Amino acid sequence: MTPSPDTEGLVSFLVRHGDDNTIIGQRLGEYISRAPELEEDLAIANVSLDHIGVAMHLYEYAAELEGDGASVDGYAMLRSEREYMNALLVEQPNTDFGHILVRGFFFAVYQTLLWEQLAASSDERLRGIAARALKEATYHLTHHRRWLVILGDGTAESHDRVQLAIDGLWRFTGELFEPMAADGLLIAAGIVGEIAAMKPRFDVFVDEALEEATLVRPDDPYQATGGRTGMHSEYLGHLLAEMQWMQRTYQGATW
Repeated sequence: MTPSPDTEGLVSFLVRHGDDNTIIGQRLGEYISRAPELEEDLAIANVSLDHIGVAMHLYEYAAELEGDGASVDGYAMLRSEREYMNALLVEQPNTDFGHILVRGFFFAVYQTLLWEQLAASSDERLRGIAARALKEATYHLTHHRRWLVILGDGTAESHDRVQLAIDGLWRFTGELFEPMAADGLLIAAGIVGEIAAMKPRFDVFVDEALEEATLVRPDDPYQATGGRTGMHSEYLGHLLAEMQWMQRTYQGATW
């Protein structure tokens, strides 16, 4: 049976957000053992696993809808860079702790709003995934916001490093709220909400946190885009090469 347009749209939606969580989970996994303290190292590992777990649930649902041999491993390990639909923010490389903190903070604000919206979905399966993911995203947000304030309102060096990270990563936040044509039927059916409608709340939450942390939002209006349509930065290809090499080298292997 040929999938209906709304089924195809839902698969695209699920895979897109699965990609977000897969890539940021991989990025955080790369940083394990490099955090400034042991407790934070464990926290980063747990956040990474949370994101990978969410991706697995989204991919599982997408595979069931798509059929025709689709699988979780296929989505994660056997697609090329241009087939990934993750936002550019999550693929940005790890530099220092300030960048990892700010990237995680921006993404946690976004995902908290996203899962809140999807927890009211008319699709029972998606509603359940969102409700579980919201609990994790709320913890991520609390954790990252706390560190943002500690470092932003800390020493001169910690403040400057975090501000530098904000200046470099803010340009990747606008893409998170770009409406996708494939979501039109899903919005009409109440399965997903208007993604752009979350942007004002995102800005308010970010501005409040930055004010408390004595940090400022950049004046540069430029916003990068392209990740949702497969046009990525040079960093994603390197990440996928490392993440996928075993699955691609030993195709069909089981353990």
